[in-house]
Amino acid sequence: MSNQQPVTIIRMRAIIAGIILAVAICLLTPFNNIYQQATPLGGGHFPLAPFFIFILLVIFTAASARIFRSKKLLFSGSELLIIWIEMVIGSGIAYTGLARTLLLNLTTPIHYATIGNQWKENIVALFPPGIVPADIGAIETLYRGIPGGRSMSWFEVAAAIPWQAWIWPLVFWGAFIMLAYGFMLFVINILSRQWIHNERINFPLLRVPEMLSSSLDQGTIGSFFSNRFLLAGLLVPVSLHLLNGLHFYYPSIPQLSTLILAGPYFPDHGIFAGFQKLKIYIYPAFIGFAFLASRQISFSFWFFFILGGLVTGVLGLLGYSIPASELGITFGPTLARPEETQMIGAYGIFFVFLIWLARSHLLEVTKESFFLSKPTQARTEWFDVRISFWGAVFCFTALLYWAVYLGMSLLTATLFFSAAFMIMLVATRIICQGGLAYFTLTAAPMDGLLVMGGTKLFGGINGLLSAMSQKVLFVDLRESLMPSLLHARKLSHGKNPGILIFSGLFFTILTSLAASILAMMTLYYRYGTRELQMEWASRTTVTVFENAHSLVTAPVESGGWITLFTVIGALFMLVLVICYHRFYWWPIHPLGYLTAYSSAMRILWVSFFIGWACNALCMRYGGVSLFKKIQFFFIGLIIGDFLMGGSWAIIGMFTDSGYQVLPD
Repeated sequence: MSNQQPVTIIRMRAIIAGIILAVAICLLTPFNNIYQQATPLGGGHFPLAPFFIFILLVIFTAASARIFRSKKLLFSGSELLIIWIEMVIGSGIAYTGLARTLLLNLTTPIHYATIGNQWKENIVALFPPGIVPADIGAIETLYRGIPGGRSMSWFEVAAAIPWQAWIWPLVFWGAFIMLAYGFMLFVINILSRQWIHNERINFPLLRVPEMLSSSLDQGTIGSFFSNRFLLAGLLVPVSLHLLNGLHFYYPSIPQLSTLILAGPYFPDHGIFAGFQKLKIYIYPAFIGFAFLASRQISFSFWFFFILGGLVTGVLGLLGYSIPASELGITFGPTLARPEETQMIGAYGIFFVFLIWLARSHLLEVTKESFFLSKPTQARTEWFDVRISFWGAVFCFTALLYWAVYLGMSLLTATLFFSAAFMIMLVATRIICQGGLAYFTLTAAPMDGLLVMGGTKLFGGINGLLSAMSQKVLFVDLRESLMPSLLHARKLSHGKNPGILIFSGLFFTILTSLAASILAMMTLYYRYGTRELQMEWASRTTVTVFENAHSLVTAPVESGGWITLFTVIGALFMLVLVICYHRFYWWPIHPLGYLTAYSSAMRILWVSFFIGWACNALCMRYGGVSLFKKIQFFFIGLIIGDFLMGGSWAIIGMFTDSGYQVLPD
């Protein structure tokens, strides 16, 4: 390891550069993503802007060292990795990870309240003072825009925002967000030794940045980019997106479609009825990620997606037409059919499996934290796990106090936050080990609790605050923080000083949070949300409050089918984890089952099939020697996709609209 990464000291300049670039991305993201409708600067767990900037920094650093004939690099490869992960963290907070719906979440029940829906009497009346803006004018201006705002500068708009109406809501929700982020930081510091060193899980999304970093440190970046396999891989996405991008601006130029609607080729009835909405997306970068992931996991992702579609057809053939009304009240972003509630039981069992694997490590950490045993000499964490243990306890306890102070019962708050972080941990494992740059949940934390505890658990303010908190941080995990923190922990292994890296990550989170809220609020008040392309964010937020209103006024219990499917999911996952753990020849990974009904897999299943097939054929007929050569072709697919995405994003900033390379 030391031969590959001779520079292990991270200098302050790298930390500061990462924070500055993360803040810059946060300030630009709302305008680019929402107003320009261009390729998202941030998106998923391998976002565009951070990797695009990372590649440019690698090239600039290598070129400057060569021009000035200096052996000392402006930034070492290890430092560029830290800068990259700081940008990744910032880009996630800037959009779907938090800021995209935060302000809408705090204003929707007031803005959309009518005499017909009775939200004012049944929802707004339940709000404790301070958690939403009390000034109706400040809310309406958010949706309409400041009069004359389009002709004002960004600084003038920022100064004209009615900040006084937002002080207490931002304080209350800022405290909630930072406590949740703090809990994630401490938990990742505790679990990192188990996952990274004891279990040695793979991190496919880090392969390309680490290879670029290593090439820079070894002085071989020129040969890296001149590799003939890499150049061949680059040519595919460059040609594809050059042609399609030109078609976007000049329709007379032909295009190569990257979307095939395969649903019409399947019958309405029969075993294939579940594929009526099947789509085939072609994303070269995701094919590259799938090739670099474990074959067992890549196979399981597309295999369980196909199997999940067949389940619907089989149920139809057996005469079971289960109505969607059996679901009752649900909050899952893509939960549409009763059979999809298998994921509730599956997530629970897989979480227990993770805890069981880590039982010795967690027991050791607990003993050290209570001073029942001496701390381990060989440390691999950012800092002492005892601090992390008590830090996590403090953050979780403070979150409970926050919820109870605002009116939730202690029981509901404890169950809700426990379920939320449990799902977050499982999702982190799926994303980091599976190499899923784009991931969405099927069922939300509240869905599992509604099945097990019924609607009484979420009556009144309990359901309202839980739904709002869930929408802020725990339901849309496309750009969630915890997987990025685990990636950061992996990248910072062997790099010192650990406390400086941790502090850099903390201040990146803090400054990114402030910059993202400022940028989103300025955009809203300048143009008004009605004039912006906010259909998805507005629709999903309204749906959350419609469901919360139902919990308050007319709670509907889930049907018996939901309980049955939850139990089936738990039992099936139990069989999977036992076979996976006991039989070395077992070909299926449990992670695949957890993504069977995720909307992410509807987009990525073909990419994982192609990546898996290429990997399997390569290893079958060429072995490791061929793999080491061919992997550069797939690395070229990844780099080419992101270079074209970044290039078109820059062009999109100077036009009325932008060509999208990657999924939003």
